[in-house]
Amino acid sequence: MSSSRGLLGCALLIAFSVVPACAQAPGGQAPARGRGPAGPGLTLTSPDFPDGGVIPAKFTQADPKPVSPELDWTNVPQGTVSFVLLLHDPDTALQRKSDDVLHWLVFNIPGTAHQLAQGQPADAQLPDGTIQAKNLRGGVGFMGPGAPAAGPDHHYTFELFALDEKLDLGPDATRAQVMDAIQGHILGKGVLVGRFHRPQ
Repeated sequence: MSSSRGLLGCALLIAFSVVPACAQAPGGQAPARGRGPAGPGLTLTSPDFPDGGVIPAKFTQADPKPVSPELDWTNVPQGTVSFVLLLHDPDTALQRKSDDVLHWLVFNIPGTAHQLAQGQPADAQLPDGTIQAKNLRGGVGFMGPGAPAAGPDHHYTFELFALDEKLDLGPDATRAQVMDAIQGHILGKGVLVGRFHRPQ
């Protein structure tokens, strides 16, 4: 009798110890329900230069009339309503502060867009509703990279933000106002970096 009770106890112990183990994913973590593996993030590229590569002169202040490079993006997050594009030079510290040089600020790019074509016009508002704010020099639109020759390459950083809303701001909006407005609305971010300094 005692031996049969012992066998029954062992069977129950095995049953209860096996079930939780089977319910766990490899690594001891419970499997996520209703969610597949995460897809690739928002990706920003340009056919005009590779990520981390040197920006050609025609897009820089080495050219008397620089034009903006073509920018393409893929893997747009679901629910994207608009995009914000920021181009800045983080290798600077204006007036001994953390502020850097703003080269281009574009917002309310339609969420259906997948590209900014090369040579964007210097207009505050584009036909599709896109708005270009003022750069550091007070001009509208793209300001080409212009790091001095006497020094290392600067890392010109293009940052693309996918938002779940359109910004209620106009062409006179500052960088600080735009960055404040996007807080809590960013669905994804892509970054592209190009290097440049003026020829010796």
